[in-house]
Amino acid sequence: MLGFVLRAAITALALWVASQLLDGLHFASNGKLVLAAVLLGVVNAIVRPIAFILTLPITVVTLGLFMFVLNAAMIGLVAWLVPGFTISGFWTAVGGAIIVGLVSWAASSVIGDKGRVERFGARR
Repeated sequence: MLGFVLRAAITALALWVASQLLDGLHFASNGKLVLAAVLLGVVNAIVRPIAFILTLPITVVTLGLFMFVLNAAMIGLVAWLVPGFTISGFWTAVGGAIIVGLVSWAASSVIGDKGRVERFGARR
């Protein structure tokens, strides 16, 4: 349970950063931001794998670049489901997907599997 809450908090942080950097991505309130983060986690766990399998041929042909479109579609689906979360267009969704991916990757790399902050350093 702690892992899910931690991942939702990381996703909420990533969505907040994206909303600060992109003009076309808005949240009506902090509650809508948290709801969108939790729902994005659920969508990425359930819908995204199915969509990935269905779009695998086009992903291979585009050398993986279609994953940007797929991630943007997942954020667009969440925006469609959560009232108060708006995205102005396709390129805003792609930019949001890139920002959310980068921020989530950076934050997740610092936090270990058990929810503890990892220390980086040289082994002796």
